[in-house]
Order: sequence, then C-alpha cells, then structure tokens
Amino acid sequence: MGIRFSVLSSGSTGNATLVDNGETTLMIDAGFSAKRIDELMQERGMTGQQLDGILITHEHSDHIKGLGAVARKYQLPVYANEKTWLAMEKAVGALADEQRCVLGTGEVRDFGSLRVESFAISHDAAEPVGYNFYDGKEKLSVCTDLGYASDKVKESIGDADVLVLEANHDIEMLRMGRYPWNIKRRILGDLGHLSNEATGELMSEILNGRLKRVYLAHLSREHNLLDLAKMSVRGAMEDRGCFYKDSEFRLCETYYDRPTAWDVLNER
Repeated sequence: MGIRFSVLSSGSTGNATLVDNGETTLMIDAGFSAKRIDELMQERGMTGQQLDGILITHEHSDHIKGLGAVARKYQLPVYANEKTWLAMEKAVGALADEQRCVLGTGEVRDFGSLRVESFAISHDAAEPVGYNFYDGKEKLSVCTDLGYASDKVKESIGDADVLVLEANHDIEMLRMGRYPWNIKRRILGDLGHLSNEATGELMSEILNGRLKRVYLAHLSREHNLLDLAKMSVRGAMEDRGCFYKDSEFRLCETYYDRPTAWDVLNER
C-alpha cells in the first residue's frame, strides 16, 4: 500500500497526525483529550485499537494533552527521547515500563516495513524533534514547532515526497495582536514558530522536483488565516524566483477542528 497519512488536527489548541502503511499505524503527538482523539480517528475510519504506538515531538500541552489517557486506554507504547520523557513525565502520568520507549534524536527505528527517523529542530522545549517516515522509496516528513530551519533540518526534509510543515503566523497579524510582547518575542524568535514568510523561504530552498505536496500546519487561530498562509507562502517562494505550477506541486491545508483526507504518497 505504501504510506498514507492524515493530519487529524493541527494548531495552537492541539496536534495529532496518523501515519499508516497497511502494516503499521502510528500517531504523532496526542494534543487533545482522549475522547476527542477517538472522534478524530473515527472520522478517518480508524480506532485506537489499530494503533501500534505514539511518537512524541515535544512536551508542550498542545502535543501531549491526551497522551497518558490514550496510551493507558489502548495499552500503547510511547516513543520520545530521554529529555522529552523527563519534561513530560508528570503531565503523562503513570505508564507501565514497557510503554515508556526511548527513541533518541537522530535514531532510526523500523516498525515492520515502516522506517522512522527523528531529527532535531529548534523550539523552546527540552529536546524537540521532527520525524521522517520511509516505506521503500517513499518518504513523508513531519516538521512543526520550529523557530528556524537549520541546515540539518533542510537536509532532513529536503528529499521528501510529501511534507507537513509549520506556517504558524502572519508577522503583521502577530505584531498587531493582543498577545503581550514577551510572548510575541518568543514566537518570533529562533526557538518559536515559523512565519508564513519563513516557510515560503524554506520552501524555495528545498523544492526540487521530487516534492509533490506540502501541508501547511500549526496555523495560529489568532494570527493567521488559511488563505493568507497559502498566499504568503507562495508569494515568498516567487519573490525568491521559485515558480511552480499546481500540476507539479501543491500547497495543502490542515485544520484545527477536523482531519485532512487520507493522503497516499504514491498518488499525484
């Protein structure tokens, strides 16, 4: 079957993504209540019993809110690096020893025929990561919650077929918004979140003919809009001489309140 995935929901209020290759089904993050995660999975025709594990990017509540409850309910292994485990231990609560699995930053692990690789990103968390998923020649990259894209990040996601990438905020909307300045400064900093313009700049550097689709994720409900994000990302790419046709490459949406349709990597 190859890789398929659905971003169950993404934004500052919660994040969770399903990745499946017909043999293994993994969830990335669990940033909603267990009840809401069940509802989102049901919308994609899945249940918690079908999960083989949960991968965690970092310990912020919009990524682990329902983690403990979901892991206990379905007796699932949870994978995170050691620093993330230490940072989220109290929030997650009691888990059996066999459910606490360490997946080090930069480590590659096979889950049946689905290969998973973590890579370091820049964010104000203990040791945040993104993930690459491989099945044969197919590659999916998931990379949100980063203040800037390092050369290592660009190298890690540069040969993906499909990419889930943060486009968190419009800079002017953020500057004019109601947040206090210390929070605005955090979001705009190197340990914060990518703006639409920064995402477009990154895309202009890695678009290489192989990449088919990019899902713009983790949009701020306060400081961004779907149409604005797509327009700004595309505009930033074109400003840097990166022009493309929709038949060659597509910018796709994610939503804070509902899942994306299943995306099958080997389909155009």
